[in-house]
Amino acid sequence: MKTVLITGCSSGFGLEIARHFLAQGWSVIATMRTPDATLLPPSERLRVLALDVTDASSIRALLEAAGPIDALVNNAGIGLLYPLEGVSMDVVRDVFETNTLGPIALTRAVLPAFRAQRAGVIVNVTSAVTLAPLPLLSVYTASKVALNAFTESVALELEPIGIRARLVLPGRSPTTRFGANARGRMQAETPAEYAPLLDAVFSDRGGDAPVTEARDVAEAVWRAVTDRAAPMRIPAGADAVAMAQAV
Repeated sequence: MKTVLITGCSSGFGLEIARHFLAQGWSVIATMRTPDATLLPPSERLRVLALDVTDASSIRALLEAAGPIDALVNNAGIGLLYPLEGVSMDVVRDVFETNTLGPIALTRAVLPAFRAQRAGVIVNVTSAVTLAPLPLLSVYTASKVALNAFTESVALELEPIGIRARLVLPGRSPTTRFGANARGRMQAETPAEYAPLLDAVFSDRGGDAPVTEARDVAEAVWRAVTDRAAPMRIPAGADAVAMAQAV
């Protein structure tokens, strides 16, 4: 029986990815900052463990508790939808620590075991916004573009020793906490000139525009892990697919 370690499983994409792998018969290590096993269906193949991807000691403790794994899914991330002038550099660093440096640190941490077994898959969940620029997402997009580039580069050095690295690019999802998390990082000193753009963006409900459902991301991650012929970048969701086709 194969085992997958998934970060950011307390809600949204990560929660659905964990459910999907359990339904497919895999053993799942679902990680959260505050573990809550009641979020997932009871299973002897499930372990819910604590992890803060920005904390090196937390990563070490997790991998010691986890034991051997076959796949790592770096899904944990935070959103930021706001004008650059209204964001402090502390917030910028927090975004990069979670969205970019955390996945890099976890990837580095699992490589000795993957290299010893000459097998393993690393899937980094980034964003379809990296395919086309949008306003108010400069910091978030930069953190995800960096992770894209890292993944594509490290894949080239890992493939000869039997380790695969892939990207899953979700589109906009109404079922995640992205918007709420982003607005939670707003800064009061934002210049008034940005108010019209902010009002337009935050009042936009998307109408009938296609979106990404959590199951789309779970299925894309499943493909990235199990299909050796899967492409490097896998868009997840109707809107993400459309963006990828337009590039």
